[in-house]
Amino acid sequence: MLHSSRSVLALAALSTLAATPALAAPADSRLEAMQRELEAMRAELAQMKAEAGRDARIEAMQRQLDGLFSQLAEIRSAQTAASAEIITLKTPPKPPAPTSATASLANGRPTLTSADGKFSAAFRSYIQLDAGRYFQDDALPAAVTARDLNSGTNFRRARLGMEGRLFGDFDYNITYDFGGSGTDDPGRLYEASVTYTGLKPLRVKLGAWEQNAGLAASVSTSQMAFLERPSPSHLNRTLAAGNARVGLAVSGAGVLGADKDGPGAGWFAHGALTGGTISTISSAGGATAQPFDEQVAMIGRVAISPYMNQTWRAHLGANVQRVLEPADAGQGSAILYPLQLRDRPELRVDGTRLVDTGAIDSLGANSVGLEAGVTAGPVLVEAEWTRIRFDRRGPALSGDPRFEGWYLQGSWAITGERRAYDPADARFSGFRPNQNFDLAKGTWGAFELAARYSVTDLNYNIGRLGAATPLGGVRGGEQRITTLGVNWQLNGALRLMLHWQQVEIDRLNAAGADMSQDYDAVAARAQIAF
Repeated sequence: MLHSSRSVLALAALSTLAATPALAAPADSRLEAMQRELEAMRAELAQMKAEAGRDARIEAMQRQLDGLFSQLAEIRSAQTAASAEIITLKTPPKPPAPTSATASLANGRPTLTSADGKFSAAFRSYIQLDAGRYFQDDALPAAVTARDLNSGTNFRRARLGMEGRLFGDFDYNITYDFGGSGTDDPGRLYEASVTYTGLKPLRVKLGAWEQNAGLAASVSTSQMAFLERPSPSHLNRTLAAGNARVGLAVSGAGVLGADKDGPGAGWFAHGALTGGTISTISSAGGATAQPFDEQVAMIGRVAISPYMNQTWRAHLGANVQRVLEPADAGQGSAILYPLQLRDRPELRVDGTRLVDTGAIDSLGANSVGLEAGVTAGPVLVEAEWTRIRFDRRGPALSGDPRFEGWYLQGSWAITGERRAYDPADARFSGFRPNQNFDLAKGTWGAFELAARYSVTDLNYNIGRLGAATPLGGVRGGEQRITTLGVNWQLNGALRLMLHWQQVEIDRLNAAGADMSQDYDAVAARAQIAF
């Protein structure tokens, strides 16, 4: 009777657990105790069967006990599943695996960037369509050659390219240009370069690109406040720098004297060893065939920003260039090592060059330039002076010719935008409108006024009017240009420009006849850049 009572109680307790598995699931110790109790009951039942023989009540109890063992196993299984669900709920889900690359269209530029930022590729383009009209006198002296400059249109620049990053520390740029001076070109390689940035604050650049040789020369043509660079700056950069010139350069930038009271003064230094330009037959090409030996030259530039804050930024700099070995024109050439300075006025709708030294047989050349600039809120003022000297080849000619030029220019964003300073290249860059052009919102973008005066003197020992050029003299001419303009920046990609120029040319030809002329020009530009 004792065995029977205990069995009934155990069976009742197990039945309760079986009926409420959710409550029993966390009670591991209770299940273990019940397991032991049932095992003891099974042993007692087996003893009762041995003592009493076959009995119907004992057989019924045996069947009920076997069923409870089965229920106990099911309860254990349910308890294990419930525990797993609780663990799952307590464990936060794993974040999704990062995508291999992200795409963006900042300012309309398609860009792909890897998840770790070590790789990127951006498609770049900017196109400049110019239209211009020249207003020349009808009764110019007979000696004037450029008496009817071509009014019309041309794509000054039409560049397509790819730039980006490789393996975190290598930047690359590959650009093709289909624009030209006075006429459009079939296309030519404009830049192909790789820059290593892993030695901060230094950068090492190799390839062919537009070398950093001065303040105006370092500004992107898509960001300038004028249609073209000032002529003295352009002539200086053509000596050892210029477009698509092969070279190896090391540059660096940083800050001196920074502390808690202020950022200190910014510094910049640049040095390059350059070779020839990429040979091309085009309106911009300086050579139509590969020379026998290419030019070898050096460039140096230093700059400092002695004062800078959120409103003001000053710039002082100097640059030097040295042609170590002029290009070899080849045996049989009248001039074996030619160096030449020549330029168009600061408008390229017509490609005629109005000042030109002609080819001068030289052992080398050097230039020195001084730079200054300051920005105060929306106002920017810049100035440069440069002097170039050719080391003439040949004892029969007296003296080494020297040429000079300078410019002063300023711009004012009347809508309040400020041109930023890029310390990595020591230059004043462009700006984006505070409000983009949007007729629906009544916003008009940004407006900027610009003015410049430049002087380029390519004369040396020119002699007098009516007489032939003295021995060793160079009658390259003197050019003075006044420019006034207004620029409308609709948004970060689109810009319209309208400029007026007054050009004065003073020049004698080899016979001493007067080739001088003055004229006005009006030009407009539509630009898209991203």
